[in-house]
Amino acid sequence: MNRPNILWICTDQQRWDSLGCYGNHFLQTPNLDRLADEGTIFENAYCQSPVCTPSRSSFLTGRYPRTTRCRQNGQDIPDDEILVTRILADHGYSCGLAGKLHTSSVDIRFCRDMERRIDDGYSEFHWSHHAGPGWGLANEYWAWLDERGVQFETEQHPDSPWVFEGMPEDLHQTTWCAEKAEEFIRQNAASGAPWLFSVNIFDPHHPFDPPASRLERYLDILDQIPLPDYAEGELENKPPYQMKDHRGAYGDSDNMVFEEMTAREHRLVRAAYWAMCDLVDAQVGRLLDVLEKTGQRENTIVIFTSDHGEMLGDHGLYMKGPYFYEPAVHVPLIISCPGLIAPRRSHALVELTDLAQTILDAAAVDHHAGMQGSSLWPILTGEADADNHREDIYCEYYNAMPYHQDPAAHLTMIRTTSHKLIVDHSNGGGELYDLDADSHEHYNLWNDGAGRGIKSEMLLRLCNRMAWTVDPLPERTGRY
Repeated sequence: MNRPNILWICTDQQRWDSLGCYGNHFLQTPNLDRLADEGTIFENAYCQSPVCTPSRSSFLTGRYPRTTRCRQNGQDIPDDEILVTRILADHGYSCGLAGKLHTSSVDIRFCRDMERRIDDGYSEFHWSHHAGPGWGLANEYWAWLDERGVQFETEQHPDSPWVFEGMPEDLHQTTWCAEKAEEFIRQNAASGAPWLFSVNIFDPHHPFDPPASRLERYLDILDQIPLPDYAEGELENKPPYQMKDHRGAYGDSDNMVFEEMTAREHRLVRAAYWAMCDLVDAQVGRLLDVLEKTGQRENTIVIFTSDHGEMLGDHGLYMKGPYFYEPAVHVPLIISCPGLIAPRRSHALVELTDLAQTILDAAAVDHHAGMQGSSLWPILTGEADADNHREDIYCEYYNAMPYHQDPAAHLTMIRTTSHKLIVDHSNGGGELYDLDADSHEHYNLWNDGAGRGIKSEMLLRLCNRMAWTVDPLPERTGRY
């Protein structure tokens, strides 16, 4: 077998339970469900930050946010960080990207052109951070619309200020992303050189603006859509950032105030989010079809994941912030390549930091010395137990967004198969959940005397993980 191609599809803010293959029977995701049937689906995959830039910088380097020094949205990844795409390019891979990168600041008040790049290895780069206004024609999606004589516009749904009817499906940014990927796949079909393409779709990130045609199906079943998973009063003994965001997403009292939203509004937001996921699935199907038609499916590893999740009103919260509930940090991860990767469901705890080394192993390229992940390749090829990989998951939020100050939010999470612990370094205290007894994480046991033993054990575990996330670079070159 030749060195495999890599089609790496990464959505934005997509929680794990937003696909049929993860048990959500409201959605229509036949293409991703088929991809999961043909490959390995990881039931317990987690990001290392619930926020975009720290998470993306982490999984692209195989290093933790505190190690990359890119811990916040609005920070620029340092020039000396090495992305896995740079390593692959140095070993003969042609690397391309369409959509979002977000390893540097994209604040349009200061960033009038597309975001700053380091030497990232992408020789073909079609940048569109998001579909909406900003950056003019440097946003290549807007340039694509301009070529068609079309302007970007959305229309607010009459029943909710938070839901919009977006661009038609054939003009949607998700569709544009897939079109650029399809062009790349066709162009490289006969080249003989291996390739990697990053399809970095902005959906289902807010604003919640699916095409009207995708939203329509959910409007017919709106009353069947479950309301957010929230227990009245559950935030009273949890870190104060959660109550702040309960009163308005991102701490903004005019933005998705949970208690002021009607049941219909809650359901509409979820419906719009799911409709965006359905659109993503349709475009994944398009890419799988072009791989088949160009004879590359058997030699292409397809990775599907997301950078972090979305609260969707669960625990009385929307969007994201300094919290580590499952909807925020548990992400989908499917990896497929017929004949190479075994069809199976893995229940192992895995991190997105593991992806960079997995990709290098698939390409038979040595790992970079600074990487901190643990390759999934032995699981994917059937050489290791599919249900055992890590003892715990490590995740962090260190002033990652500017909305939680005085004091700035600094929190760290450790999760095992049975418990989750979060330390609030800014205010003291934290959260402790018994996931066997309380899988929905409603009851904080941090101050429960009966949980003192497991709390001590988890604190020690977290301390050890923080020690092992210290940068392994520079390498030791002598005995002394």
